[in-house]
Amino acid sequence: MVDKQLPAVILAGGLSRRMGGGDKALRRLGSGTLLSYVITRMSAQAFPLALNANGDVKRFDVDLPVLADTISDHPGPLAGIMAGMEWAAAAEADWIVTAACDTPFLPADLVARLRARQEETRAAVVLAASGNEGRPVAHPTFGLWSTALAPALRRDITEGTRRIRDAAQRAGMVLAMFDGDPFFNVNTPEELDEARHRLAESWV
Repeated sequence: MVDKQLPAVILAGGLSRRMGGGDKALRRLGSGTLLSYVITRMSAQAFPLALNANGDVKRFDVDLPVLADTISDHPGPLAGIMAGMEWAAAAEADWIVTAACDTPFLPADLVARLRARQEETRAAVVLAASGNEGRPVAHPTFGLWSTALAPALRRDITEGTRRIRDAAQRAGMVLAMFDGDPFFNVNTPEELDEARHRLAESWV
């Protein structure tokens, strides 16, 4: 079910160095692109959607707002979260959910489970995690953030914070656990081949 009161931002502002440059979000996968699979999965869960990316927006050819980083020098995905927070806050939204552009098999219940964990804990940040409960692996680009954190997040970034988890921990984050490997992400040509294999083998 679509949460029509929860803006979502797909993070695509990286430099894709391990992919050899260019926009990895636009690499082909099946009948579409990595980005198209993420848009399809997120549009079934949250509304409205936006894309965080820098440069010429026309190259994406998507019917979504494209939000550039509002902090210069490519400080990483935290800047994308910051841009998304500001966009959502301008629309008077209290929360925003984020997802990475290179994770085409993300969970269909991502938003529902992040929301449930937040309601359980009342935390200002909920990050997705997978694996064994005793040793969870966090997936920091997938999270639910209170937009009230925007001023603190901007301060963290300008003072040098680059890791999402560092900023989230300062805000008192909690983790929402997911089973299996739904956050498989594509950073290299080899991982793109693996994604194509998973798709061909009906892993989604």
